[in-house]
Amino acid sequence: MIKTMFEDRTEAAILLAKELHHLKGENTVVLAIPRGGLPLGAIIAKELEVPLDIVLTKKIGHPSNKEYAIGAVSLKNSVLGFGSDSVSEEYLIDEIDSVRETLKKRLQKFYLNVSPQNLKNKTVIIVDDGIATGNTILVTIELVYNENPAKIIIAVPVAPPSAIQKLKRSPYVDEVICLEEPYDFNAVGNHYRNFDQVSDKEAIYLLEEANSALKKKK
Repeated sequence: MIKTMFEDRTEAAILLAKELHHLKGENTVVLAIPRGGLPLGAIIAKELEVPLDIVLTKKIGHPSNKEYAIGAVSLKNSVLGFGSDSVSEEYLIDEIDSVRETLKKRLQKFYLNVSPQNLKNKTVIIVDDGIATGNTILVTIELVYNENPAKIIIAVPVAPPSAIQKLKRSPYVDEVICLEEPYDFNAVGNHYRNFDQVSDKEAIYLLEEANSALKKKK
């Protein structure tokens, strides 16, 4: 039986925001990973009174189990992890090309009414609703690091200890905040009582609304 349980993404976000309160109003940007990271990122950005942005990456699934990440892709780079050596080069090339096409289309949707944030010399908080293997977020971290931020902080409600150790070993990460590191971890959604899918429409609304609210405060 799983002991670690959040009511929903809202509760998890409120708890994370408390851990990040010292960054309120600082030279900071919250980067949410769509789509599940947007409900958390929106709340955290509002609490800290800082801009919200997104970072788009997508995992490469193993051909025999698409949920198992053997790597991840952004528009600029890709990282291959454990299990990728058992897959053909042709499969990997096809998957990377396919994922990048999907990412391009999603990027256009998200930036219809908002502009990307400049991350140079900023403290960047990367937020998601949880981490399973850590492989996908490693690409995200590398992508963000290339934008020359002052600091990179990872903030998630739940992840297995193995994934957290992987992130802490990354030379690009300055701090990892994880509320729960259960040894009985098996899937992010199993650690929430309510874990509804977040649609692109809802995620885009959250991104636009959070930044609109910040402009009104200023």
